[in-house]
Amino acid sequence: MRTYHQLTREQRYQIYALKKTEHSLAEIATVIGVHKSSVSRELKRNRGKRGYRPQQAQELALGRRQKANTRITAEVWTNVERVLRQDWSPEQISGRLKKEQDIRISHEWIYQYILADKQAGGDLYKHLRCQKKRRKRYGKYDRRGQLPNCRSIEERPAIVNARKRLGDWEVDTILGRQHKQAIVTLTERKSRFTFVSKVKRRTAQAVRQQVCRMLLPVKHKVHTLTADHGREFADHEQIAQRLELKFYFAHPYAAWERGTNENTNGLLRQYFPKKSDFQSVSNKELEQAMPRLNFRPRKTLRFKTPFEVFYHSSVALTS
Repeated sequence: MRTYHQLTREQRYQIYALKKTEHSLAEIATVIGVHKSSVSRELKRNRGKRGYRPQQAQELALGRRQKANTRITAEVWTNVERVLRQDWSPEQISGRLKKEQDIRISHEWIYQYILADKQAGGDLYKHLRCQKKRRKRYGKYDRRGQLPNCRSIEERPAIVNARKRLGDWEVDTILGRQHKQAIVTLTERKSRFTFVSKVKRRTAQAVRQQVCRMLLPVKHKVHTLTADHGREFADHEQIAQRLELKFYFAHPYAAWERGTNENTNGLLRQYFPKKSDFQSVSNKELEQAMPRLNFRPRKTLRFKTPFEVFYHSSVALTS
């Protein structure tokens, strides 16, 4: 991958000399060690009324750079820091500032700000999400697929795949250290709105009770629920009856068929990493993590938040 660097004063004098001797853009680029598009862009952006002159080109470039560096106020950077500490990604911050306040600041620029803060001893970098490997499933795989009266995902209406309506949910559980206690996660497919709750034991009864507790307040926005073949979903028929929904099961070992929920589980791992002891995780900690996800703008939602899409509302987050 190529890395872009600003042209130096010496390179601009080289461009001027080589252009005078009628070298092509490709030849000039080879001599000064840049891509020919950089040479073309330089000749277009930094020329004056008398053509391209290296000293004038250098002054134009420096002036433009200085102007760019001063257009983002200290107040804006303070705001950026605030939402960074709420675990927004630089891309989410950039998109939301543009959408909400028409402030244009690239995510690369925010990354540079975080890097500078880290070099100065700051801790903003700790709020960046790390790339993690796909979550391995635990449990006995050979027992899966034996739940009674399972309705296959192949029977699920096409409108669910299209994400055209609210009310189509995916459900899963995340196990804690040594398989003690678990977190039940529910994610709405269109809005990405998420509910999380802890169960002391990953039993069918405990999971059923938590799923119903979380979804009953929004029962009018519940049409379908999709799960894997885990034994904790053995009470799927009771859940379907209580919430008046259609319960579907993805194919065994096909986590991508519940990709929205799998992605949400990955986001939750930022707060509850693998091998976390869920016995020490309080309900208050879960209640703090849930709004972090639901009030975080998503690029896939055009930088709206899951809360805004789910509740058809608008919230000022960057001001």
